[in-house]
Amino acid sequence: MIEILKATMEHSKEDGYLGHVEFTVQGHEFPYEITLQSKSRRDWSYALNFSKESGKEEDIEAVEELLEEDEVFDQLVDAALSSL
Repeated sequence: MIEILKATMEHSKEDGYLGHVEFTVQGHEFPYEITLQSKSRRDWSYALNFSKESGKEEDIEAVEELLEEDEVFDQLVDAALSSL
């Protein structure tokens, strides 16, 4: 369903964990980027955007719904953490 194109993660004592994952979703025209942030690696906040060009609002809403599934969200977090 999703394909990870690029993943990065940084850690500092002040800011905690800050990661970025660029990915595509099958059937969607444009790639996405999610920014992940956590102080403790337990509770993650995120911001989802189109990676390069803006696409349809209903596409990004569909991805938001996908992220509500723990499996998909965890896959993105794990990809970012693996780059540490």
